[in-house]
Formats: sequence, C-alpha cells, structure tokens
Amino acid sequence: MSKIVVGMSGGVDSAVAALLLKQQGHEVIGLFMKNWEDDDEEDGACPAKQDFMDVLAVADKIGIEVEGVNFAREYRERVFSLFLQEYQAGRTPNPDVLGNSEIKFEAFLGHAMSLGADKIATGHYARVRERFGKFELLKAEDGTKDQSYFLYRLNQAQLSRSLFPLGDLYKRDVRKIAEQAGLPVFAKKDSTGICFIGERPFREFLERYLPKTPGPMQTPEGKRVGEHQGLAYYTIGQRHGLGIGGQGDPWFVAKKRMADNILIVVQGHDHPLLLRENLRATDLNWISGALPHPQWVYAAKTRYRQSDAPCSINAIDSSHCEIEFPAAQWAVTPGQSVVLYESEVCLGGGVIL
Repeated sequence: MSKIVVGMSGGVDSAVAALLLKQQGHEVIGLFMKNWEDDDEEDGACPAKQDFMDVLAVADKIGIEVEGVNFAREYRERVFSLFLQEYQAGRTPNPDVLGNSEIKFEAFLGHAMSLGADKIATGHYARVRERFGKFELLKAEDGTKDQSYFLYRLNQAQLSRSLFPLGDLYKRDVRKIAEQAGLPVFAKKDSTGICFIGERPFREFLERYLPKTPGPMQTPEGKRVGEHQGLAYYTIGQRHGLGIGGQGDPWFVAKKRMADNILIVVQGHDHPLLLRENLRATDLNWISGALPHPQWVYAAKTRYRQSDAPCSINAIDSSHCEIEFPAAQWAVTPGQSVVLYESEVCLGGGVIL
C-alpha cells in the first residue's frame, strides 16, 4: 500500500477522505495547512486554531499522525498579493483557483514528497483518470458539489500524484460515513467564502488594503445616479450594496471605466450590457498539455455555480484564446476563470480579459 499525505482542513470532507484511505490500508498522514496569519482571532474571521483542534480530534479517532505546516508566507506572496493587484486593476480574481495551483498542489505537494509520500489527497469533489498515458481531471459524481472548476490549473505532474477519494460520493453520503465512523466533525457546517475574509463584509476587508477612491455611478447614457466608493469594491453583475434604488427594475454593475473612475450601472437583469456572446482569455492552462481544437463544440463555465454552456474556440495560441457562445452569457467578469469541458473531462481554461 502507499504512503499518502492528506490535506486536512478541519472539515468533514477532508476527514472522510483520510478515513477512506486509512480503511483501504494505506499509510496515511494528515497535514493541516495554515495559509493565513490570523490577525483577528477575536472576531472568528479565520478560526485556524479551532480547525486544527478538529483535525487533531479526527486524526485521533482514525488513528493517524498529523503535522501542522505554515504556508502563510507562500500564500501571501503567491496568492494574496496577486489578489490585491487584480482588484486594484478593476478585475475580480478567484483566489481559490490560485490557492489550489500555488499552495495545495505546489507547496503542499512538495512538502508531502519531502516526507516520502507516494501521493497526496484532498477532500475535493473531483476525479482523476489515467487514459492513454495521460491523466485527466473529471467532474465529480455529485454535480452539485463538483469542484473541478477550481482545479483547472493543475498539470500532469500534479494530477499524477493526486487522489480525490470523494469523487464518486455524494455529499449526503460523506456526512453519513463520517457520522457512522464517529468522526466529531460529521455535522460541522461547510466553510464559505475566502479564509482571509471570513464572515466579514467584503468591502470592509478590502478597505484595509485598498484606499477608497470615490467617483460617479452613471448610466450608459451618462446620467449620474449615485456615487461609488472605489471601483475595486464592485464586480460585474453586482446588485446589492450599490446604494441606489427607487422605481423600476433593480440596478446592476455593468462596466468599470478605470481611466475616469466611473462605474456604469444599468437597470434590469437582462440588460444588453450584462450579456456577452464571446470573450477573450489569457494565462491559459491545458491539463493534457495540448491545445483544444478550434471550432469543436465544448462546454464552458465562466463562474463556478454556472451551468455548462455550449461554446466553440474561434482562435487559440499559447497565450490567448477567443471563445464564442451561441447563447449570450450573463455578467462575464474580467479576472474570473473560464473553464472548458469535453463531456465530463475538464480540459483547462484561462483568466477572462
């Protein structure tokens, strides 16, 4: 059997991943990653101490060793600094995508290999398949929990050493397995949002790092309807927190004019400025190492919770691609990721321009 290091977060998913591997007879080591230096324990924004205690309790029940590793410096340098740069440039980044490729499957993988591990494992809902000498990333069996979108930046070397024990399970069954095994986290609430933001209002967090730069909110026709606090604090498609209302349809953020610090807002969910039939993406990663075929019909997601949308690639090279959708997509957001699929296989993707 193999020596497997499991990334354990303190939640039920990673706990069950470790349990299943232990039951299969593998030598299992739990590894708790602290990715953020918690500067405000008192408000519970990122309760790393409690999470680590939960990991220790689970490990004791399963009968495995646990190690705690601090990757906060790597996280700040590789993920958080880019997160701030992107917001300052008017884009909306996805730190979960970068955190997976740079920390969980880079720093964590390297550390696990130094411990003599054969493989690493996480509680992600996804699957890996080896086919024709290549490793493929597949969607999870539980479509409502599938996390392949967040893993599209992985490469062949990373996938070849990764296990996702929950890939064939449904969330309800994972909790049932945890309860039957007596794991103390079987009913623990799933974490939501980004660890370093926690439960705080997003704008309040950003104001710590990015200064307010107020400016006008305008309609596409140039009518001033309010004032924004800084373009970095808003995202395309945002409805709440605009501070404007009144009669008629709700308002949405449609565009950021960085050059003159103007936020363009429109009324109505299906306003033409919120709909796009094509996009360009950069910073591409293709899991197989080969470019997808132009003109073939694929499926794509431009945000995590979106249903797959049919699409085709009009142009592609090593640095950029152009994707067209037969049906217009809502609130395509610069800085977010577009991820392509061929049936259940995640091909990869890039960052939306």
